[in-house]
Amino acid sequence: MKVVTAAIINRESQFLVARRAANQKLPGFWEFPGGKVETGETLQACLERELLEELGVSAVAGGVLMGSRYDYEHGAILLVAIQAELLSLDFQLTAHDEIRWVLPGEMLQLQLAPADIPIAKFLMGDSDDA
Repeated sequence: MKVVTAAIINRESQFLVARRAANQKLPGFWEFPGGKVETGETLQACLERELLEELGVSAVAGGVLMGSRYDYEHGAILLVAIQAELLSLDFQLTAHDEIRWVLPGEMLQLQLAPADIPIAKFLMGDSDDA
């Protein structure tokens, strides 16, 4: 099973999501940005590297929020949601064709990648201040 990181970046009660480009697996699906953990790499180091590679931004990765296991046709993954803080907002997309800041209640209106849905639901429950 592949271990994959997902950045949970909160800015003014909105979360960053990115849409996978046409040349990627799951094209057109929205996800929390991140990527596969390489051998010997910590979850936090992976997330920081992936954000730099895929979005062109430096970040500081923090604590793990939760994990989501999903069996895709191309293999099983464990998607680990990690809090992160961006050090800049000068995005340069390489694996995505669009990014958005969305409110928790808007997340499930997007076509989220299946492994990302439990994370979105977790954030919706966590963010309900009513």
